[in-house]
Amino acid sequence: MKRTIVFGSVGVMALLVAAAALASDKTKSEQAFDRLASLQGEWQGIADGVNTTLIYTLTANGSTLMEQCRPEKGHEMITMFTVDGDHLIATHYCSARNQPQMATAAISDAQKPLAFSLVRVTGLKSPDDFHNTGLTVIQEDNDHLTQEWLYDAKGKSGKNVFHFTRVRPRAS
Repeated sequence: MKRTIVFGSVGVMALLVAAAALASDKTKSEQAFDRLASLQGEWQGIADGVNTTLIYTLTANGSTLMEQCRPEKGHEMITMFTVDGDHLIATHYCSARNQPQMATAAISDAQKPLAFSLVRVTGLKSPDDFHNTGLTVIQEDNDHLTQEWLYDAKGKSGKNVFHFTRVRPRAS
C-alpha cells in the first residue's frame, strides 16, 4: 500500500514538473498572447462618450483572440490578435470599412503593455480617410484594461484613450 502511494505521488510530481517545463518552453510572444487571452469575457467602458461592451473570445483552436467591440450606438467592430513568430499581430475590422493590420516589435517582456504599430491597411479608399495607425493594450490588473488607439484622418493624427472594467458574473 505504501509503495502504491509513493509511486502515485512520484507520478503526480513528475506530471507537475513536466507541465511547468512545457509552460517555460513558451516563447515571449506566446506568453504575451496568453496574457492577452486572459481578457476572455465581457468588459464595459465608455468610448467617445458612448457606453461600449468588449467581448473577448478565443477561437481557431486557441490560436486567435477575437475582440468584439459593441458600442451602444454605432457599428460593431472586430479585432483579431494572433502570434506571428516573435511578435503579435492585430487586425482591426473597423466600422470605417477598412482593415488596419498592426504588429508589435519583437516581444522581450511578456508583462509589458502591447504596442502595435501599423504595418498596412486594406480597404482604404483614400489616404485621407480615417484609419487606425496604432494600438496599445494596457492590462492594469485582472479587472482593468486601457486601450490607446492612434489614428490618421484628413492629414491629421490623433489618439483616443478608452478604459474598460471586467464584468463579473452575478452570483446566483
